[in-house]
This record gives sequence, structure tokens and C-alpha cells, in this order.
Amino acid sequence: MLRQRFTESLKEAMKARDELGVSTLRLVIAKLKEQDIDARGKGKAEGIGEAEIQQMLLGMIKQRRDSIVLYEQGKRPELADKERGEIAIIERFLPTQLGDAELEAAAKAVIAAIGAHGMKDMGRTMAALKERHAGEMDAAKASQVVKRLLS
Repeated sequence: MLRQRFTESLKEAMKARDELGVSTLRLVIAKLKEQDIDARGKGKAEGIGEAEIQQMLLGMIKQRRDSIVLYEQGKRPELADKERGEIAIIERFLPTQLGDAELEAAAKAVIAAIGAHGMKDMGRTMAALKERHAGEMDAAKASQVVKRLLS
């Protein structure tokens, strides 16, 4: 489903002469093809699944956020703005991200469900949280919330 949306969105961006949209979607499609090739080498003939595509997109967003920080430190606001535009385009393909309150509620629910009691249960808690809310949360934020709740 996401693969088809990428292609359709690329066609729409080309028709609309949206240069940023075209370049961003081409990057996404290229990254997806790269991931598919890697997956085929590991025995997955059909390539990566929807959940893995969402993780790939989240990784691409994280890279761009890191770049924004560096561009702002280097006094290159035009490049930082380009990265923000790319993030906005990529986010259109992800489920709505959990807000801070929703993320905390989800973490509390997982902690209660698995019976986590301390930092020794951090890995188990994060795994369960990622499983239940794949693509809906920033793992770094979730990790901070879980650490705070478990300590």
C-alpha cells in the first residue's frame, strides 16, 4: 500500500512541478529499493513489509532532524528549511504520531500490562511499546518517557 502511495505521490508532484516533492519522493523510493535488495539477500523475496517501511521513514526523518541541527549551527538556514520540507513530505506517509500525553499513557499501559518494575525491565518494555505502536512514536522520546516511569 505504501509503495503504491509513493509512486502515485511522485506522479502528482511531477505534474504539479513540485521540485522538493519530486526529489524527496525519489529519495524515499531509492531507499526503499535499497532496503528491498538487502531483504532479498536475507531470503525475503518480496522485500520489506509495511512496518519495516515505516521504520525506514522514521529513520529518514531522524537523519533530517540531525541535519537541521547541524545546518543551524553552521548558519545555513536555507538548508535547514529544505530538510524541514522533506520531513513534512515524508510524514504524510506515516500514521499520526503520538503526542507527549498519549505516549506517556501508552507507556504506562505497557508497563502495567507486562508488570515492569524497574530499569531491568527497560528492554522488555520498549519492545512491547514498539510492537503496539509501531510507526506512531519517536523511539528516542519513548525511551526517555519509559526511563522516567521506571526509575
